[in-house]
Amino acid sequence: MLTRRHVLTAATATLVGAMLPRRLWAGSNLALGSVQIDTLSDGSLVLPGDFILGGMPQEEMAAIVAKYGLPTDQLTPPCNVTLLRDGTNTVLFDVGSGPDFQPSAGKLAEAMEVLGVAAEDVTHVLFTHGHPDHLWGLLDEFDEPVFPSAEFVMGQAEFDYWMDPATVDSIGEARASFAVGAARRLAVIADTVRLVGDGDEVLPGITARLTPGHTPGHLAWEIGTAGAMVVGDAIGNHHVAFERPDWASGSDQDGALAAATRVALLERLAAEGIPMIGYHLPGGGIGRVERAESGFRFVEA
Repeated sequence: MLTRRHVLTAATATLVGAMLPRRLWAGSNLALGSVQIDTLSDGSLVLPGDFILGGMPQEEMAAIVAKYGLPTDQLTPPCNVTLLRDGTNTVLFDVGSGPDFQPSAGKLAEAMEVLGVAAEDVTHVLFTHGHPDHLWGLLDEFDEPVFPSAEFVMGQAEFDYWMDPATVDSIGEARASFAVGAARRLAVIADTVRLVGDGDEVLPGITARLTPGHTPGHLAWEIGTAGAMVVGDAIGNHHVAFERPDWASGSDQDGALAAATRVALLERLAAEGIPMIGYHLPGGGIGRVERAESGFRFVEA
C-alpha cells in the first residue's frame, strides 16, 4: 500500500531532479561523480543519557547539550545506514538493528523500499563494527542472511573480538547481550565473511580506516580519494562529540582510545573538508566538520 509518506518522497525526488544533496524521508544523499550515496533511516534508539554522557564533567556537559535543545536524562539518536551505488556495486555500510534490539529501530527495509532497492540487489555489506544497531539486522527470522547475494566484509580485529568466547565475560554486564547477539549472527557468516585491516581497499575506491575505541576494531570507510568518509560511531553525536571530542563517552568501550581517535578524525575531516556520514548524526547524517571557537561543529548538508 502506498502511503502519503511514500508519495511525498517520490514527488520530492522527481521535482528536485539532479540537485544534490536533497533530503528524502529515507535520509539524505550525495553524488560523488558517478557514485550515488544515500542514507537510509533505520529509525532511532532510546538511550539513557548516562549511556553517552556518563563520566563527563556534568555542569559543562549539560550546558553543551542544552545548546542543542536536548535533555540529558534520555537521548534518541537517529540511525543512518549508508547505501552506495556506482553502477556495478550496491553497497550497504552496516545493516541496522533488525527486529530484536529496540522497537524504535529496525526500519531499514522500509527505507530501502522508498528508494526501490531490494535486499537481493545488495552486492556488499561493509560493517563499521559489531554493536546491535549496526549488526543485528544481518539475519531474518529464520537466521538466514537478509541480503542473500551480498559479500560481507568486517575488520579482522572486530570479528575476532566478537567471536572470542571471553568477550561476554569481559565486556561488562550491561553489554553482555551485545556480545551474545554479535557472536550468534557472525557465526552464520563466519565461513564466508571477508576480513580486512587498516588501509585495505575492499572495493575500487573504498578503503578501510581503523578508528578504534568505540569498539576494539571499529572501521571507518573512506570513499574515493577523500571523497567522503563513513565514520560509523567513531563520532557518535553532533553535540558533545564535536565540542569536546577529547572527553571520554560512556558509549565507547575504551573511552581514552576513542577520544584520541575522535580528535584525530575530526582534525582531518575539518582540515581537508571531507564530507562525512555519521551513523547517529542528524539530518540523515551527511555533512561537514568545521572548526569552532571550542572544538568543532557539524554542518548538515
